[in-house]
Amino acid sequence: QVQLVESGGGLVQAGGSLRLSCAASRGSFEFNTIGWYRQAPGKQRDMVAIISRSGSTNYIDSVKGRFTISRDNAQSTVYLQMNSLKPEDTAVYYCNADWFGKNYWGQGTQVTVSS
Repeated sequence: QVQLVESGGGLVQAGGSLRLSCAASRGSFEFNTIGWYRQAPGKQRDMVAIISRSGSTNYIDSVKGRFTISRDNAQSTVYLQMNSLKPEDTAVYYCNADWFGKNYWGQGTQVTVSS
């Protein structure tokens, strides 16, 4: 079993920054992939950024150059540094992990960007 706990969401003005954290109950190196998804009201849940066991990263086009995913294997934590935030980044952000082919989700953290 895997537990994922997100933190770091909040309200920020456009152009500001936030850092999200996802604390995993297992070492982040154990996951095929671990990363972040987001879901805005009335929209589907989309991948934002993921990092693989090998360390390769993948980002949705709309956040490239603004968001950075990283991990701290020693503390089993994955981070999402979000800079130059835009109102369209407003959503609930979920941590997701693929562990031996099974998907696990955190409870989500709200990010609201005001214009």
